[in-house]
Amino acid sequence: MRPGPSSNLAVEKLATRVRDALGPLEGAAFLTRLAVVGDDLVEALTAVYGDRVDVSAFVADLVDDALAAAVSRPLPLRVLDRRREVDQQWFQREHLVGYVCYADRFAGDLRGVGERVDYLAELGIGYLHLMPLLRSRDGENDGGYAVADYDAVDPRLGTMADLEALAAGLHDRGIALCADLVLNHTAREHPWARKALAGHPAYEDFYLLFSDRAEPDAFERTLPEVFPDMAPGSFTFLPETGAWVWTTFREFQWDLRWSNPQVFRAMLGVLFTFANHGVDVVRLDAAPFLWKRLGTDCQNQPEAHRLLQGLRALTRLAMPGVLLKAEAIVGPDHLVPYLGAHDRYRPECDLAYDNQLMVMLWSSLATRDVRLAVHALERRRPAPLSSSWVTYLRGHDDIGWAVADEDAWAVGLDPRAHRAFLAAFYAGKHPGSFGRGADFGLNPATTDVRTSGTAASLAGLEEALEAGVPEQVEGALRRLETLYAVVYSFGGIPLLYMGDELGLRNDTAWADDPQHADDNRWLHRPPMDWDAAERRHDEKQVEGRMFAALRGLAQARGRAPALRSDSATRLLPLPDPHVLGYVRTHPRTAPVLALASFSDDERIVDGSVLDRAGIRTPEHVHSTAGGLQWSDGRLVLPAWGFLWVTDTH
Repeated sequence: MRPGPSSNLAVEKLATRVRDALGPLEGAAFLTRLAVVGDDLVEALTAVYGDRVDVSAFVADLVDDALAAAVSRPLPLRVLDRRREVDQQWFQREHLVGYVCYADRFAGDLRGVGERVDYLAELGIGYLHLMPLLRSRDGENDGGYAVADYDAVDPRLGTMADLEALAAGLHDRGIALCADLVLNHTAREHPWARKALAGHPAYEDFYLLFSDRAEPDAFERTLPEVFPDMAPGSFTFLPETGAWVWTTFREFQWDLRWSNPQVFRAMLGVLFTFANHGVDVVRLDAAPFLWKRLGTDCQNQPEAHRLLQGLRALTRLAMPGVLLKAEAIVGPDHLVPYLGAHDRYRPECDLAYDNQLMVMLWSSLATRDVRLAVHALERRRPAPLSSSWVTYLRGHDDIGWAVADEDAWAVGLDPRAHRAFLAAFYAGKHPGSFGRGADFGLNPATTDVRTSGTAASLAGLEEALEAGVPEQVEGALRRLETLYAVVYSFGGIPLLYMGDELGLRNDTAWADDPQHADDNRWLHRPPMDWDAAERRHDEKQVEGRMFAALRGLAQARGRAPALRSDSATRLLPLPDPHVLGYVRTHPRTAPVLALASFSDDERIVDGSVLDRAGIRTPEHVHSTAGGLQWSDGRLVLPAWGFLWVTDTH
């Protein structure tokens, strides 16, 4: 922050406090970071709270909070901070591959996860994302996203001491830990919510409470329903008080009033405490929903971005080695701003999910046509170089068919019909479909529907194994490998969802647990099959084939510096609509050309694509075929095959 003459004394007092608290070296670093992020912080909070508080005083309080968090930060985490301040691209290296799982589904509890680190290392994992860890409400809890206590680990998983021990063990192995922080809401059992129910004025203002239906009705005229079948509407009546509370997701998840600056400060404190237990990447759950504005869908509002920018500035100030990851599963035109790519760059989150790439991959698989993917991905704004996508094929949630209308029309598709086709295809309802997913979240008003299912079941492996036809099994395995080949090479940190490396199929017993019986997303959250994992070294088995494929992708990626996350991605439209082509370039290394076939038949690609990629002397990096295959000067791709090639110069 740039002080004026009248504030010089306050700045000197702050500098003295900082040096006294942190010592001369750490204190100087803190003050330098404050000078770097201060203007961004003041600008963001002025835009949000300028008419509510004295921003200078509010920022001073927040800086004091950041100083307290820095002082309490354990020494090993300070060492990590220092290393990452020097190597600010640490998370963009070509060797970094992620793994996503629920701790209990993977290994029972946090200690069990620690005992399985060798398995992760075998896969080449350097980034472990554990799904919600904090204590949630008893009974239904939206898979852990209804947090009742931000300061305690779910007792079924262990304790905060267990979390700290796991984080330390992962750091010793060079693995970063990512974990979820739910920003938009708390459980109704959270102490803040209980105080609000008891009539405590300060905490009543932590939530969006309404004395009657007038405002809720006005908002609901433009609000989409997140769970129209499980939890219709966005407001819940409270018989204890006669009020209505905003509940975007489920009736037991109360939305926080982020227009209250004290909510910002309280959640900042939660973030600091959480990260000081050893979390390297904080996944900010439901980030698009933070700000409510009448007459809109209450998503992606400018103030939501400003709030994230404020959180990012203060996190960088207190603990510069910690990254923020936006859970923003939104339409393509709203996606890139979560990485700071606004009309004018504003540092925001360090990571965000490439939801658009995920949807385009499944669309290309169903249609055997990449033209929609090429058009949609080519026109979007690139991510700032200081940030990265996290690329993925599927996650713990359902797949929403977020195909922009303008993208569909541009390639001759009716957008509504195409979205309906994708849902039908992956639910196994379309002629010729190999998908074994299930409809999720049907909205009767719009007929929009989303899809549940594991990657293996959606890609046809479940159907092929049931049919017992080796050729069909081979086709499904190739589809999975090629889809992940794009995930590992298109740009960003690739995330592997638990079990995909073994080809795990849908969990047919998902509804046996009464807590899950109304939520078929548990279809694609099967418990880890460690008996299947024992077969991972036998490449005659499905598990061995998939494990070798995913491990091979990680190893090959690590040998190709152009595949690092801060390399540029350029689409190479090809005459063949069945082949996706793109080139990854970085100024310090040779480019990598990637080709992926979305066809049941062999494809031939003209060798001129190498010239277009800037490759004069081609060298094989990795492929389905295990080498470059040529036919009369043209490259040969097997059905559902991929190729990575670089230049020897």
